[in-house]
This record gives sequence, structure tokens and C-alpha cells, in this order.
Amino acid sequence: MEFPSATETFGEAGSDSLEFYRGVWASVTNAIAEFEPVSLVANIGEGAAARALMHPNVTVHEMLINEAWFRDSGPTFLRSATGEIAATHWTFNGWGDAGFSEWGLEQHVGAMAAELAGVPVFSSRMVNEGGGIHVDGQGTVIITETVQLGVDRNPGWTHVQVEAELQAFLGIEKVIWIPRGLTKDYDRFGTRGHIDIVASFVRPGLLVAHRQPDPSHPDYEVCIENIGIVRASRDARGRQLEVIEIDAPTVLEVDGEIVDYSYINHYICNDAVILCSFDDPRDEAAANTLAPLFPGRKIVMVDARHIFECGGGIHCITQQQPASGRV
Repeated sequence: MEFPSATETFGEAGSDSLEFYRGVWASVTNAIAEFEPVSLVANIGEGAAARALMHPNVTVHEMLINEAWFRDSGPTFLRSATGEIAATHWTFNGWGDAGFSEWGLEQHVGAMAAELAGVPVFSSRMVNEGGGIHVDGQGTVIITETVQLGVDRNPGWTHVQVEAELQAFLGIEKVIWIPRGLTKDYDRFGTRGHIDIVASFVRPGLLVAHRQPDPSHPDYEVCIENIGIVRASRDARGRQLEVIEIDAPTVLEVDGEIVDYSYINHYICNDAVILCSFDDPRDEAAANTLAPLFPGRKIVMVDARHIFECGGGIHCITQQQPASGRV
């Protein structure tokens, strides 16, 4: 994970806003640290401020950073068939140079973090973010056309080129394409369609998918289309995908703007699932749906409303590092 530093999103150095969001990020960090060790990257000179908010199970490292969405700029870790760990460093350009991020330093974070972890690094020329992919671990990846094929990320690239790059740097055999992400994600602070608030693998052959049940919300039709596509899809092993739908929270708008609150954007750690909550009547139903899908793991709910107001969720600010060795 990363520790928020001064940005347009979080506020200026020394501001109440920045201190507030640091506390929000710490609530996620500390929830995870109850179950597994966490490496936290802080900007140069901000390590002490980070340590003051963190669980003892969190190790803080300082390096030059611009952002705090480590799923996207951080490395995607890989594990070989014989258990060796490596990492892919995607090209990062601030979510298609969206205009709200200074990413000149952040583009190097993925490679530096992988080196910090002591694993080999493979650098891809494709602009991509970790939140733009979901894999099943058996050769299947699900992505959206508006991310990897976006003109501000990979102008001129084709489906074939994207699939070849994913095969080379993830080892996948089957790409499932869906047209787009959730509507709010195309606003100024959005990612232009990340899959990690839309659908995610529970295990090979089984997906959970975001469903907006209210016809007045623009994601109602988007979800019908996306769920229909994944239900009709087969994975790399030829299995028809099983899809479990999880309803969006009841809240549709905040301060007059639509929201894309999603329970899909969770983090799976050792012995637990860290699940977004929204002080919403559907929080408990989402937890009850996920609990039997992750036997042996505790469902831990963390309020994610203030993460979403910045453009993402719990999955977006975390990145798992697998253990070495065969599973």
C-alpha cells in the first residue's frame, strides 16, 4: 500500500483534508495488518507520519511517490508453476493522463516496489493498471475495452495486441472482454472503466458481479449487459462461468452526483476478506453472500465511502504479494 501525500485529490501538505484521508487509508491498512504483514510506501520524509498511524505489523518504506492507489501503479506479482515469485511492472501514465494526477514519479513505483520485495521485474510497454485486470490463476483474465484500448492509454492498439501483451506478462490464455465499467468511473477522477468494481473471481470458474437493481441509475443497463456477457463466457479451461450477483448499496447519489459504490472492490488476505461497507442496509447482505464463498476467512467490513469519493475502493489501494512455493 501507499500512504497519501499532498495531491489535488487529498489536499495540500499540512491540510486537514490530507490528514483525514491518511486516517481513512490507515483504517484499511490496520485492518489488513491484523491478518498479514503489510509493506507501506510513504513519500520521502513522511515515514514518521505514516508510522504514527499504523499497526505494528506494518513496515514503512520511503520512496518518491505521487499517488496512493497502489493497485494501479504498483507491481502485479506473479508465481510460476514451481513457486518462484516475480512481478510485472506495467507502464503507468496516470490513468490515461486524466489530468488530476502528477505521475512523473509514480510511473517508477511498480518497478521499485518489486525490487524492494526482492523479486525479478518484467516491464511491459502496455499502459495498464492492476485495477484494470482480474485473473483466475488458471489462465483467464477479464478486462474492459475502455481501459486497455483507451486512446489515452494505448492509442492504436488492437484487441490482438492487448491479448498478446497480457499473455506475455501474465501467462493468460483466455481474455474475457466487457465493453465498459460503471458510469461514475468516467468522471474526472475516474479510471475510465476498471474491472475491479464490476466483477472479480472468487475462484476459477466462479465470479461475483456488481448489480445495480434500481432502473433509475445509469448502471442498471450497464450491469445487465456486463453480467450477460460474463454469464455467456467460458474460461481458459472451457468452463462456463458461474456468476453470483451482489446488489449495489441502496444509496444512488451523494451531493447530487451518482455514486458507484460496490462490494466487489474487496481485498482478500490471509484468513480474511476486507470488504467495503457504506453504512447501508445492504452491507450485511453483501457480507452474508461473500462469507460462504470464502470458507475459513473472516469478513471484515471497513467504511469505504471516503475512499470512493476519491475515485476508488479498498481493492484499489492494496496489492497482494503471494508467498513463494507451491500451493
